[in-house]
Amino acid sequence: METVCSKKENCIVEVKVTFTTEEWKTAQDKALDKLSRNVKLDGFRQGKAPAKMVKARIGTAAILEEATDVILRESYTGILIDNNINPVGQPEVKIDQLTEDTLELTVLAPVAPEVTLGEYKGLEVKKGTVRVTKKEIEEELNNYQQQFAELTVKTEGTVKNGDTAVIDFEGFKDGVAFEGGKGENHPLEIGSGSFIPGFEEQVEGMQVGEEKDLTMTFPAEYQAPDLAGQEVVFKVKVHEIKEKVLPAIDDELAKDVNIEGVETLADLETYLKEQIKNKKSADVERQFSEDIFAALVAGTPMEVPAAMVATETDHMLREVEQNLSQQGINLELFQQLTGKSIDDMKEEMKEQAESRVKFNLIVEEIVKAENIEVTDEEVDAELTEIASYYGKEVAEVKEVFAAQMGQIKADLASRKAIELVKNNIK
Repeated sequence: METVCSKKENCIVEVKVTFTTEEWKTAQDKALDKLSRNVKLDGFRQGKAPAKMVKARIGTAAILEEATDVILRESYTGILIDNNINPVGQPEVKIDQLTEDTLELTVLAPVAPEVTLGEYKGLEVKKGTVRVTKKEIEEELNNYQQQFAELTVKTEGTVKNGDTAVIDFEGFKDGVAFEGGKGENHPLEIGSGSFIPGFEEQVEGMQVGEEKDLTMTFPAEYQAPDLAGQEVVFKVKVHEIKEKVLPAIDDELAKDVNIEGVETLADLETYLKEQIKNKKSADVERQFSEDIFAALVAGTPMEVPAAMVATETDHMLREVEQNLSQQGINLELFQQLTGKSIDDMKEEMKEQAESRVKFNLIVEEIVKAENIEVTDEEVDAELTEIASYYGKEVAEVKEVFAAQMGQIKADLASRKAIELVKNNIK
């Protein structure tokens, strides 16, 4: 077998392969032997007919096709190893010449690009500052005030914004009631936006016992296709009106919130300030990391193969599916709600997936350039943290991750590389 290797555009390595006559004849013999086991000729036991007769029955084309599979199975790995090819996706095999005497083919393998590192020390990336305002604390206190509000029945007056109206309703399209459009004694908080636009606004001003027809149009993107963009009429009757009575923002409210260590309003304000600060700090840190990500990618131009982008896109899709499942939504329902197909979602992810591939390649190159190593102690600390998070014994976690130690070390090395970049921001 002779091979000639060359690099092509778009991170593709091309290997021209020519098999010797002896190798090719041997593969054909193996193919004939395999195929003949299923051939039955009159006068002969199955698999025992003369090779010449079997060959005539099977046909040359079928034998050559099977022989190609045989020789590829035996030589494919060697072709990649001999030419130092580490494919990042499924290689493509093209047959250039196929006869009983000759087999020549081309292997096209997508490979990771060669990365020439740009500037990664002294990047000019600004990190935001954290400041908690009095208004932000007041907004959180108002949220608690709303949470502990009580509803009391209004004995007179009309429905106002913020009130809860207990209503019967039924929706009609072209005079016919539609499915899912009916409710009885339904508590509707006016201003909550829980009904389609225009409904709650038209309930405002109604009195107890009043009946009214509400005419409105469903949003064009409404999830039920037969109602989307359609004009309908809701027949509504108000049974009861309840108004919200807010508690005072004082020490009693602070106690009702039931947070450990919080006994007074001052304690609650201190607690809220710390919570807001922590959230803002996390947001600032996340944005800082994203800005570093963007700066590294922009400073190290490269072309990445479509196979790597496709793999990353699939990974991102699985992340979306996992996040949805935590909210009790499966991917099929999400597609119905958004009207997006899997292909649509992947297309939207493509640009971000490409950036993530580039970033990961850059970080790997920084690890090499800086000779970053991970100690056994660092691995043990990581496994101990995982065990603590899941409430497991460290020994059990080590056993579970035994086969993934290489990946754990690679992940830790990447973290150290990113930390190095952060510590060297200008």
